[in-house]
Amino acid sequence: MIDAARLTEIRAREPELIGRAWHKRARRPVHRDDGRLLIVAADHPARGALAVRDDNAAMASRTGLLDRLATALSRPGVDGVLGTPDLLDDLALMGALDDRIVIGSMNRGGLHGSVFELDDRFTAYTAEAIAAQGLDGGKTLTRICLDDPGSLRTLASTAAAVTSLAEHSLMAMIEPFLTVRHEGRVRNLLDPDSVIKSIHIASGLGATSAYTWLKLPVVDELARVLDATTMPTLLLGGDPPGDPHDTYASWDAAMALPAVRGLVVGRTLLYPPGDDVAAAVDIAADLVHGSSR
Repeated sequence: MIDAARLTEIRAREPELIGRAWHKRARRPVHRDDGRLLIVAADHPARGALAVRDDNAAMASRTGLLDRLATALSRPGVDGVLGTPDLLDDLALMGALDDRIVIGSMNRGGLHGSVFELDDRFTAYTAEAIAAQGLDGGKTLTRICLDDPGSLRTLASTAAAVTSLAEHSLMAMIEPFLTVRHEGRVRNLLDPDSVIKSIHIASGLGATSAYTWLKLPVVDELARVLDATTMPTLLLGGDPPGDPHDTYASWDAAMALPAVRGLVVGRTLLYPPGDDVAAAVDIAADLVHGSSR
């Protein structure tokens, strides 16, 4: 298990060691031979989203989450991690980020279930901090609700982030959704036409698209959906409630599409049915990097 007491002691007495850990981190190219990526996502808690399937507090234990992340990042075929500064600083201190891609999650202000959920302000990484600490890119959650004025601020902030990351030659990973409020709850529209529209809106954000990647859900008619963009695309894993074998089958089919460059998966791998993190990660790694790809 993770030595949480040691992490707390460092934070209390020697916080400068966090910066040193980032400085000495062994980096790798974003792309290797097959050009595909498997990224483990762990930015959910910073938005107050702790649930996995029917367990509303599954991600509440920080030591438990760090232990699962360390296991995932130790597996062959895992290329990197996506997270907020609090988690990534711990992982850097643990030495778990060597030879891994690191993507910083930028906007976590749209707290899950809040009245301001769609005014998703940039409260975590900035492009400047991502560049200074040697991260490999930044990710934005860009939900577009036509009935909520907060979405305009999210769009403008996302555009600024895309421009700033590109100025540093860093990946800008946009996760777009058309979104609605229904009975006080936010719901992402996952029909093909809604996803296509979100792709076109997201693709036009920023002063250049040279470093823009998309993070998209696996939906029906995926080939038609991905025909909406020429940008490299990573598919998100979400928190599917059904049989994990069905999920793996859908990922496997999607890997054959030319726009798909890999997966960004969090809860599905970190909290899998049966709780065997290593086994779940190995399946995903084989789907992304298998010799037949």
